[in-house]
Amino acid sequence: QVQLVESGGGLVQPGGSLRLSCAASGFTFSTYAMSWYRQAPGKERELVADITSAGGSANYADSVKGRFTMSRDNAKNTVYLQMNSLKPEDTAVYFCVAEMRAYYSSSNYYSVRGPFWGQGTQVTVSS
Repeated sequence: QVQLVESGGGLVQPGGSLRLSCAASGFTFSTYAMSWYRQAPGKERELVADITSAGGSANYADSVKGRFTMSRDNAKNTVYLQMNSLKPEDTAVYFCVAEMRAYYSSSNYYSVRGPFWGQGTQVTVSS
């Protein structure tokens, strides 16, 4: 049974930092791409950051580039999202997502298994 458990959310002042974690179980973590999504009240869900199964460089939404850093530790079955210089517009529920992908080009793929979603963790940026 796939489980993704996010933690680390909370209330922080503008300009502050938070580190989200997502602990994975029930699947072979090192073979899944991982993503962070967020959804603010009244807004559509937004892809924040994405990292392949092998790790390395992550891809980021323009709105968080230079402020957020995504990483993964395959030995610990955990993915992280370090969020710095937080802004009120970063307020949202943040979700961890796992997906097994098959790539047919350098940037195009189809889903083999998943995506599987965590329950989310609330991040509120406010003074």
